[in-house]
Amino acid sequence: MGRQQKVGPIPQGGFTLIELLVVVVIMAMAYAVAAPMVSSGVSGTELKASARQLAAGLRKARSDAVAKRQETTVTVDVEGRQFQLTGDQRIHRLPKSVAVTLFTAQSETVSAGTGAIRFFPDGGSTGGRVTVTSHDRKYEVDVNWLTGQVSIFE
Repeated sequence: MGRQQKVGPIPQGGFTLIELLVVVVIMAMAYAVAAPMVSSGVSGTELKASARQLAAGLRKARSDAVAKRQETTVTVDVEGRQFQLTGDQRIHRLPKSVAVTLFTAQSETVSAGTGAIRFFPDGGSTGGRVTVTSHDRKYEVDVNWLTGQVSIFE
């Protein structure tokens, strides 16, 4: 004789209420983190690109000063959201959605909304900081007065 098995109702597959609640909470947390990144994605990208563009201009001015053995400046027009390097006819414009502030030596102030950062043949500079801001994000482009090194801080 063989064994007999008891046949009963087949267990139903599904999710418990607790499992569903856990999934909803995880999705809410993911949305809370991702939503600000997505909503400010374009301006965040523009902002970072603006900071990098400024840093590249400042680094070029420093390398030109050292290579040509003469002082060079980067003149920043805060109100016009643009900057220009000594000896370069091009004006580098920043997006209108980006606010610009400049902290520089008083001797380098050209007018109320315009100032410069000067680089010397030994690589040093007058130092300063250019801050680009959009909404609640900002990048600071710092120039060390002693070494002329350019750094970007978020």
